[in-house]
Amino acid sequence: MTIDDRPVLDHTALDLEAAGRVTYRIEQGFRYEYDTPVTAVRQRLVVVPPVRHGDVHRRAHRVEVTGAAYQRRVRRDAAGNTVVRVHAAQVEHTVEFRLTAVVERVRGDGPPVLPTAALTDPRLLRPTRLTTPDDGIRALAADLTGNARGLDLAGRICAEVRTAVTYEYGVTTVDTTAAEALAGGRGVCQDQAHLMLALCHVVGLPARYVSGHLLGQGGTHAWVEVVVRRGAEVVAVAFDPCHGRRADARYVTVATGRDYADVAPTSGSYVGAPGGRLTASRQVGVIAVAA
Repeated sequence: MTIDDRPVLDHTALDLEAAGRVTYRIEQGFRYEYDTPVTAVRQRLVVVPPVRHGDVHRRAHRVEVTGAAYQRRVRRDAAGNTVVRVHAAQVEHTVEFRLTAVVERVRGDGPPVLPTAALTDPRLLRPTRLTTPDDGIRALAADLTGNARGLDLAGRICAEVRTAVTYEYGVTTVDTTAAEALAGGRGVCQDQAHLMLALCHVVGLPARYVSGHLLGQGGTHAWVEVVVRRGAEVVAVAFDPCHGRRADARYVTVATGRDYADVAPTSGSYVGAPGGRLTASRQVGVIAVAA
């Protein structure tokens, strides 16, 4: 499949919100190195954007594996995400997984429309291990509720999370819970998304975790979609608590789930000596804009 190789544009000089169509190219790689040969390598990749997510359409993509003979299986998970599973019987030293994808945002085609049942879906309302509320989260939720409802309440929660958890890299891990992030007051976008989810669940707002990309940011980003009724439809509206704002044309969704554990971009196992090293690379940019 041909991948558009036009050069990346300076998105900061473009009015993406006014454009009728915006085309993005995503290049993402994960390279694992081992000191000695390893066997039974099993990798789970959640990096392929959906065929359609609201106003964003996947136009082309490919996933390449180099460094070992392998078998690959692609399927959809319970949330509809594309999951690529790779099995390599042996890796001598290095194996690399690389995604290249082209997606296009078409103004007027979004936001994502969900079944009415999403408003009461337990997956969008019940806490997970990472989003279970404690007394601190419940108290914060009570302070925020007031007379706000729906998107107004979601916006209030989004803004409060940005204040409650200051962005700081390296102080939390992928196992840090929302309660721990709130107590520590510091974390990354994943922690802020988990805290917003925990607060949404306490106040009865159905919501889900989003893994994707934000233009101008170095790594994979995380935010939240809140599910609400809009007229005759049920839609998912995206909020980024890391920046305290609604998501816009700078954001490209890859996957949705209950929390980070559902949609980790790469995860896996192998048999062999410990000490494998992971190097990640990523470039996401705008390659075309049309009125």
